Amino acid sequence: MAVTLFGAYWLASRKPERRMFGFWMMVLSNLMWIVWGWSDEAWALVLLQVGLMTLNARGIIKNEHETERQG
Repeated sequence: MAVTLFGAYWLASRKPERRMFGFWMMVLSNLMWIVWGWSDEAWALVLLQVGLMTLNARGIIKNEHETERQG
């Protein structure tokens, strides 16, 4: 939970580098939730985190494109 909140904080940054850090923290958080959900057989949680990780990957790609346009 703390990693999720930490990542969400950095996602709100206006600087692409900081947002990128936030996205990677969210991916780490997704992986941690998946491990926990898998061990508890909480399949809805696992599927939710896979979906959220997919959206975070999309955010990473969009953030990289924005950085390239600015640089």
